[in-house]
Amino acid sequence: MRRPARIGQEQPQTPDLSALLGEVAKGDHEAFASVYDAVAGPVLGLVRSVLRDPAQSEEVAQDVLVEVWRQAPRYRRERGSAMAWVMTIAHRRAVDRVRSAQAATDREHRAALLDRTPPFDEVTEQVETRLEREQVRRCVDGLTPRQRESVTLAYYRGLTYREVAELLSLPLGTVKTRLRDGLIRLRDCLGVTA
Repeated sequence: MRRPARIGQEQPQTPDLSALLGEVAKGDHEAFASVYDAVAGPVLGLVRSVLRDPAQSEEVAQDVLVEVWRQAPRYRRERGSAMAWVMTIAHRRAVDRVRSAQAATDREHRAALLDRTPPFDEVTEQVETRLEREQVRRCVDGLTPRQRESVTLAYYRGLTYREVAELLSLPLGTVKTRLRDGLIRLRDCLGVTA
């Protein structure tokens, strides 16, 4: 807090933060102490206005001041004032904390919703699986005999394309074409969108 000006008294000089940050960048602890004294109050005030929680505000303000110490070499005088640079760091840190807290709240909310989901319904799952199997069978039956044979060997018996070609005494390219055409027909029959 500033003291009232008295006529005839010499006013204390406000530190040149840009110059001090240059010294802090070189590792000067005394310069950092001066920077700290000049910016700690405004940083805490800004952070508190964003966070509202005094304990979190103090923690974030401390993080900001540590970041000022670490990032001092990155400060560029030609880009703006030192105080603006510090306050930008403070604002970003405060907003990050708010976002982090909101993300944690959202995760907890989703976890609570998952806890309230109904237990696994085995009967429903069995019925859905049976219906899907029947639909796949119908679609496989709709393939040409050559496509069905290739698809059955490759996907139900687990043979590679090369093994299917050898078993059927066909060129590999022919087997690949039959499989591709058969899979396209299956996709269309099952209503799968790719």
